[in-house]
Amino acid sequence: MKLYEKFADDIQRLIRQGVYRHGDRLPSIRQASQHHRLSVTTVLHAYVLLESRGWVESRPQSGYFVSLERHGGAGRAGELQPSTPLALSSSVDVSRLVLSTLRAIGTDDAVALGSPYPDPALFPFEKLNRYAYAAGRDRSPWNVTNALPPGDPRLVRQIVRRHLENGMPVDPGEVIVTVGATEAINLCLQAVARPGDTIAVESPTFYAMLHAIERMGMKAIEVATHPEHGIDVAALAAIMQSQPVAACMVMPNFQNPLGFQMPEERKRELVALSARAGMPIIENGVYNELYFGGTHPDTLKSYDRDGLVLHCASFSKSLTAAYRIGWALPGRYRDQVEKLKFLNTLATPLIPQLAIAEFLERGGYEHHLRRLRRAYAQQAQLMRAAVSRSFPEGTRLSSPAGGYVLWIELPPQVDAMRLYRLALDQGITIGPGYMFSISDSYRNFIRLNFSSPWSERIAQAVAAVGRLAAGG
Repeated sequence: MKLYEKFADDIQRLIRQGVYRHGDRLPSIRQASQHHRLSVTTVLHAYVLLESRGWVESRPQSGYFVSLERHGGAGRAGELQPSTPLALSSSVDVSRLVLSTLRAIGTDDAVALGSPYPDPALFPFEKLNRYAYAAGRDRSPWNVTNALPPGDPRLVRQIVRRHLENGMPVDPGEVIVTVGATEAINLCLQAVARPGDTIAVESPTFYAMLHAIERMGMKAIEVATHPEHGIDVAALAAIMQSQPVAACMVMPNFQNPLGFQMPEERKRELVALSARAGMPIIENGVYNELYFGGTHPDTLKSYDRDGLVLHCASFSKSLTAAYRIGWALPGRYRDQVEKLKFLNTLATPLIPQLAIAEFLERGGYEHHLRRLRRAYAQQAQLMRAAVSRSFPEGTRLSSPAGGYVLWIELPPQVDAMRLYRLALDQGITIGPGYMFSISDSYRNFIRLNFSSPWSERIAQAVAAVGRLAAGG
């Protein structure tokens, strides 16, 4: 347990015991810091955590007060509940909605709460640019064939070392560098399935998965997914008994949009099911580095002994989205994926590969990630607290264990697309739930992005969306 979590639990216990009563003002952050010999940051994180739980509320210029409406009471947002088991087989067509939504996100001066991209403010873009510029000027070490699959050897070596540092030994010969994780996912899907095949996905699922299925002329079948434990392996097994499933596409760590980290035991169960059935699993690991806990999460790939897990990742969510550098670890499908990479895009641009390899070689990546994780963890708490204060009664929230998105279930009468349009009129974008499913099961859900440094402008935008959702 982290120090701020322990302090928050101590305060919560005092509230339960009646030491602090509803409406009482808590000690100021500075007073609590001095009295308990804690840093100001630790106290602030504890108070924000208590606010997200519903035990305290902040009042501008006044401090933190014990909430009159305790956690779970009227006006407080609760936790997401497991969804009703869902398995809908259908052709996929969500790309038009996603494209129009992403275009709106780029509107000038819009508060981009609906963006799928991380805010670049915390990324070392200037340093990467210097490395790219140096690589472009120094042509002597260039070998243009290094841009061909599998990719530049320097970058491949750094990818392998990074996986090893995170507890997953990787054969360097398995790595294939791609144009972002999106290309890796598309290539892996193309390697394991054919047009007309059925692909199992989480419900809700990240729309890039649905795009890949749509592009290949395949069908998606949604599987019930727990907001904290991930895809229901038993439900998937039942579906596989009733109809052929060519592959499964999942995001086991910090899933977009739910934000969960699948427990180790469930990961083992899913890989074991894959091995028994001979069913490939395409694992999207783009958020793996953005964990809020103390250790890097394990992967499905780390439990795979049959080469059936095709692991896809990128630097776009953790280092820079501008360079579009990803990779695949395709297991037994490695040769097919390499061939498809060559046929589809020939090569991955070399200068971005060299710039990222240089950055990793100089040892700055881990320091950057620690800073990024701390910021996202704090901003997640701030966003949850703001939604809890501002959104209507009956709202439920995800509890992200990593990443930078929050999934919100609104009261049943709220239509996410109407809310999206109303918010856009006020210069605010949100991610409507329709984008994350092939059905209308998430018509009253939205996704918010909390990667931007917290500001009064963001707080006001969240409050405005809450008022619109409440009909005000």
